Amino acid sequence: MEILNEILNSLPFLLEIPPELIYVFLLLTGIAAFLSLLDRALTRIESKRPAILKDEKKPPKAEEPLPPELEKYKKLEPESLVKRLQSGLSRTRKSFSSGLDSILSGKGAVDDELFEELEELLVTSDVGVKTSIAIIESLSQRKEQLDTPDKVRSALKDEIHKFISGPQHETHEPGGVQGAMDRLKPYVILVVGVNGVGKTTTIGKLAARFGSEGKKVLIVAADTFRAAAVEQLTVWAERADADIVKHKEKTDPAAVAYDGVEAGMARGADVVIIDTAGRLHTKVNLMEEIKKIKRIVDKRLPGAPHEVLLVIDATTGQNAMTQTQLFNDSLGVDSIAITKLDGTAKGGIVISVSGTCQIPVTFIGVGESLEDLQEFDPVEFVNALF
Repeated sequence: MEILNEILNSLPFLLEIPPELIYVFLLLTGIAAFLSLLDRALTRIESKRPAILKDEKKPPKAEEPLPPELEKYKKLEPESLVKRLQSGLSRTRKSFSSGLDSILSGKGAVDDELFEELEELLVTSDVGVKTSIAIIESLSQRKEQLDTPDKVRSALKDEIHKFISGPQHETHEPGGVQGAMDRLKPYVILVVGVNGVGKTTTIGKLAARFGSEGKKVLIVAADTFRAAAVEQLTVWAERADADIVKHKEKTDPAAVAYDGVEAGMARGADVVIIDTAGRLHTKVNLMEEIKKIKRIVDKRLPGAPHEVLLVIDATTGQNAMTQTQLFNDSLGVDSIAITKLDGTAKGGIVISVSGTCQIPVTFIGVGESLEDLQEFDPVEFVNALF
């Protein structure tokens, strides 16, 4: 009541104030109250905004370290890779070099008999009859200059190198035609081959290699006929820190491949590697299935797959040549990976495939470790043989 009386007593005073001043006072009071409320609201909104929006000038997040296995793979020195190559080819080197030493050590003259023995050595080393004949014919044309065993050895080394360093290697590199992997995103690789050649392991090691180069990799498990294949690829994807797309067993492989390419495009993958069921190259219906995968993938991403990579097993000898020719006739093989060279004394299949089929060999497997899938270097390979 006292407060009310004071207000009533002050009314005569308020009535004496000009209305304009009262309006100004009320306006300023309202503005001050509005600004106070606005400040409170902005403070509350600011506290709930994501950190990345609160400070747009915040320095970029540091690059996450690679998984330990990939970091080790990335730091391998060239000298270490050469040693691993030599170690992996030790059985082939021992067999070939000992045979060559035996031939050259007992010869005082360079004659037709020596060339015949060299040809036989090449054939028994899985170089192949046609390839061996071509190398020896080229070598015999230099007969006049080959007057010592050492010159014969050096000339044979040169001929083998020329044979496996054809024009097919000049425009191709691991990952396709030079620069293709950088231009095309995602770069799609379709991996094919018969059962047991090591496709799954090769895919895992390729994923690790590309991952160590900073590329985002997605693996597509399109071998839906074998549950173990999907499980193995899942393990490899974890090791290589790669994404994987997989479906239920018996799902249409072409549908899985389609979804995999679509996922690669959506997730910003740099490389998509598609696994396919191992199949006999003589089974027409199974080869048609791979053709279907190629067509479906091309519909989702025109031009894909950008590379058809054939995996062959060095221990199968000349049968690998037959596989290469038939797969190439059916699908158009772009590159070859030769596995299990550490498990054979007849590594000459590399020479035969590389020189005869005119398809670039991009990778060779010389062991079980990630780093044992190496880029094929004709010079280093020949040096490792002699």
